[in-house]
Amino acid sequence: MKVLKFGGTSVGTALRMKEVAKLVVDGERKIVVLSAMSGTTNTLVEISDYLYKKNPEGANEIINKLELKYRQHVDELYATEEYRQRAWEVVKSHFDYIRSYTKDLFTLFEEKVILAQGELISTAMVNFYLLECGVKSVLLPALEFMRTDKNAEPDLVYIKDKLQAQMELYPDADIYITQGFICRNAYGEIDNLQRGGSDYTASLIGAAINASEIQIWTDIDGMHNNDPRVVDKTAPVRQLHFEEAAELAYFGAKILHPTCVQPAKYANIPVRLLNTMDPTASGTLISNDTEKGKIKAVAAKDNITAIKIKSSRMLLAYGFLRKVFEIFESYQTSIDMVCTSEVGVSVTIDNTKHLNEILDDLKKYGTVTVDKDMCIICVVGDLEWENVGFEARALDAMRDIPVRMISFGGSNYNISFLIRECDKKKALQSLSDTLFNKK
Repeated sequence: MKVLKFGGTSVGTALRMKEVAKLVVDGERKIVVLSAMSGTTNTLVEISDYLYKKNPEGANEIINKLELKYRQHVDELYATEEYRQRAWEVVKSHFDYIRSYTKDLFTLFEEKVILAQGELISTAMVNFYLLECGVKSVLLPALEFMRTDKNAEPDLVYIKDKLQAQMELYPDADIYITQGFICRNAYGEIDNLQRGGSDYTASLIGAAINASEIQIWTDIDGMHNNDPRVVDKTAPVRQLHFEEAAELAYFGAKILHPTCVQPAKYANIPVRLLNTMDPTASGTLISNDTEKGKIKAVAAKDNITAIKIKSSRMLLAYGFLRKVFEIFESYQTSIDMVCTSEVGVSVTIDNTKHLNEILDDLKKYGTVTVDKDMCIICVVGDLEWENVGFEARALDAMRDIPVRMISFGGSNYNISFLIRECDKKKALQSLSDTLFNKK
């Protein structure tokens, strides 16, 4: 059985919902995970903001506008009055439920309840449409099986047991529809998965049922070997190792959250990225298989700040690096790249919220210099150190670019270069020409 996840833009209109229905009905049983219709979650956040500010009139105005929008979607989606009426009654009940929160005290708990309504509405609408089309479709409430533990991490055993029990209630169903993103916490309260949202839900479900494949459908054509907004002649990447996908996601490829595919990775279930706008394209397959000796892609991460701490006392001084890293830890600031020498250490960060405090503390241990407006360029592929020549090709492409730092060896799947943001386009184009476009 496969698990298919569709994002907000894929179910953003009645027409898009109909296209999703065509994609999922192919004679095979499957679980379909849906996000809220595009724009809905942001609107629910806005409603919550009015309620936090004790402005129920403002909240009700936004609720009424959103409800009217959904009325139009319902009218467009269904061909028969029977299903139009059934769907609208369910949709309206969710909006009446949202309105009930304009009368009472509003806290973070109530906000999470309101945010969950988007997924509950979109899944109900698609399920009714499939039923109208004669499909054996069943709605599986994610709140009945998706749960996190006291550490806010998914409770994998609970999810597997409860999901199996839910599916066994409907043994004749062809399509199981469920909500992405939302869950209950260890105390039974409505919550959400935060990282990766609906992608994370699909990965968890895939691991729970030992799916043959997890498909992530978006309006983007898989992963490319470079940023098509910046570089000429980019091409889709057809196959990636999970580690390569994580590197690309972290370094700028927005199509996939780095942590959301971990359950699939550990369960050895392939994840395929597909495009709802071009469903015949093969997309990108992510698995535990590595294409030996191949560089796959280049990604970039902007808004990087480099910090160098130089200290003559560092020579042979144990504990120096620990003291440096503890400073960043104390301000909850993650480090991207690290390079060391006998007399100093350079690091990069992308969060400058506590930069001044960090710099003040670092000055206790040496001379500190800062370079702002920097960019990390990441070359991803099979970069085991035994593979001769790949580093040379990447370095050759960067020969005319001033490089502040290079990181190689921390991963078998990437080489990272720290450069100025103003050199980003030139660097990406040069790497693309050298690594992918040379005959």
